[in-house]
Amino acid sequence: MIKKLEHVGVYVNDMDESIRFYTEVLGLQLAARKRLANQVELSFLSFPGSSNIELELIGRGTDGMPDNGIVHHIAFTVTDIGQEVERLKGLGVRMLDEEPREILDGVQIAFFFGPNGERLELFQPKA
Repeated sequence: MIKKLEHVGVYVNDMDESIRFYTEVLGLQLAARKRLANQVELSFLSFPGSSNIELELIGRGTDGMPDNGIVHHIAFTVTDIGQEVERLKGLGVRMLDEEPREILDGVQIAFFFGPNGERLELFQPKA
């Protein structure tokens, strides 16, 4: 029986830059960083007090990036999407949506990009 989402893996070009982005901009904490024998580097991040779901950053070292299988997007729940969009814009984060938009009769979303071009989403549930 499948019980829960464990982690989301995202290929990254620069591990240090990606860790900085996810910790300093989005507030995750680095739980572990390991290099495997085949030069693949893994980093695991989660939100403080919520380590039950992790973000796994995957660096390929000198092997390069794959041309398929990159995650479409990762969504983060927020309490004030307008404020969060403005904070990200103030930090120079590249935005896909300059303003939040509404879907599903009251859910608000806004997409933006991580340092590797990965698509990220702010998600504010219906009030």
